[in-house]
Amino acid sequence: MKINDEVFGELEFDYSWSKVSKINFYNEEVEIVVIIEGDEDGEFEKEQYDAYESLIDNWINIQKTLLIPILDYYQKKREELGFDIELNENYPEIISIEELLNHIKLVGIKVPYGELYGGRSIGISFDCTWDPENGLGARLSDEKVIEVGYQDIAI
Repeated sequence: MKINDEVFGELEFDYSWSKVSKINFYNEEVEIVVIIEGDEDGEFEKEQYDAYESLIDNWINIQKTLLIPILDYYQKKREELGFDIELNENYPEIISIEELLNHIKLVGIKVPYGELYGGRSIGISFDCTWDPENGLGARLSDEKVIEVGYQDIAI
């Protein structure tokens, strides 16, 4: 089933609403999947619209604040696993945003139900070189990163 939503655009339903879209991420156009939680009826909550519109309107600034917590997460994870002492080619030393960009790929944006986390909630998912199985996710509330972890926190 397909719908054409005024804000989200053309969506297809398969247990949730989704579309393939392109977005500019650090001066590179990437193809991502946008997922919007919702029932078959295609009715979405005001909070979902607000969250998505705010994300799109502020995307340039959000990108700049998104990578610092991800870099912090990576460095802590690397230390927890002992790879700051023992070399592991999957967990190289990454100390800058530029280096981090070589190890992650933006793959998705998820707009959950509004009441799930409160605020304007968005999940952003990445593939990453250091953990291809679990990936990387960030959860935003009111355009600020509130959690970074495996990809499933963003889905």
